[in-house]
Amino acid sequence: MDTVPDEAGILQRVEHMHVLVAVAPDVIAGTVSAALGSVEGHLRGMAVRPEWRGSGLSALLLHTIENWLGSKGCKRVTLDTVLPLQAAIRFYEKHGYRKTGRVSDLYGMPLVDYVKEIG
Repeated sequence: MDTVPDEAGILQRVEHMHVLVAVAPDVIAGTVSAALGSVEGHLRGMAVRPEWRGSGLSALLLHTIENWLGSKGCKRVTLDTVLPLQAAIRFYEKHGYRKTGRVSDLYGMPLVDYVKEIG
């Protein structure tokens, strides 16, 4: 599962995606990456360490990657997530993401697609 990528998966993301890393003293506090399409970007692997949740770091990472995608000509951003990640779903919905109605399967779990218009 690439939700927690191995070393090869991380290297592939760095090579093919725009990756942001928030660094605090001696620790990576959070990351987000995005794949760039012609008019659509796709968020991948956003994560913030538990002790940084509620600090505004998640919103800053999201805002920064959305701005980068917009600067590259993207008009919308997509992401997908699984239903057990309710805190993430609430966060994305709070920041303007809406369900597309598409649901696929990720190892037996519903994978729900979201989209946000940015341009």
